Amino acid sequence: MIDWNPLFLTFKLAFVTTIILFFIAIPIAYWLAFSKSKIKPIIEAIISMPLVLPPTVIGFYLLLVFSPTNAFSLWLKETFHLQFVFSFEGLVLGSIIYSFPFMVHPIQSGLKTIPNSIIEASYLLKKSKLQTLFKIQLPFIKASLLTGIILTFAHTIGEFGVVLMIGGNIPKETKVASIMIYDEVEALQYDVANTYSFILFAITFLILLFVYLINGKYLNKIVG
Repeated sequence: MIDWNPLFLTFKLAFVTTIILFFIAIPIAYWLAFSKSKIKPIIEAIISMPLVLPPTVIGFYLLLVFSPTNAFSLWLKETFHLQFVFSFEGLVLGSIIYSFPFMVHPIQSGLKTIPNSIIEASYLLKKSKLQTLFKIQLPFIKASLLTGIILTFAHTIGEFGVVLMIGGNIPKETKVASIMIYDEVEALQYDVANTYSFILFAITFLILLFVYLINGKYLNKIVG
């Protein structure tokens, strides 16, 4: 019989991570798209590091930073009642860091495609930068926003190394579907592992198919 708790926890984690990253990524993507700062390449490199770093490296350093034995972690627990190691909050933090570029890059790329004439016209109508962003620029890049949201959600679903390092393997608390699959394989329960794997495979495929279909329709409208 399938234990649905790991799947529920996985989608809860993906949903929470995506919502938080959406609001964090917009100002950062905006700055990256239009800034001419000399430190911009450094910031871009830092944001992109999760794309090439092994997930266990990120998880390991998070484990060191938020270890229950260090002063900073004790201060967080005593002051804000936050504990990032072996908790759902830790999974969220690790997922935000690991999925960060999957939200930032599509939005950054979308903002760069907006013609300068549209932005300048908004400024001529005495719209502020904030008004231009929310009323002109973000509506213009709906496809990029959707791509960032769905890719972040799908990427979070498939996490393993980061969530295992910082969250461990606590049933109903940090045991997501990817860890459940690993456990079942270790226990030689291949049928159960196959069931979980197929569910994640099917959902991820449908999510990515939806992205390509929506983007295809969006591009056709522009060309048409």
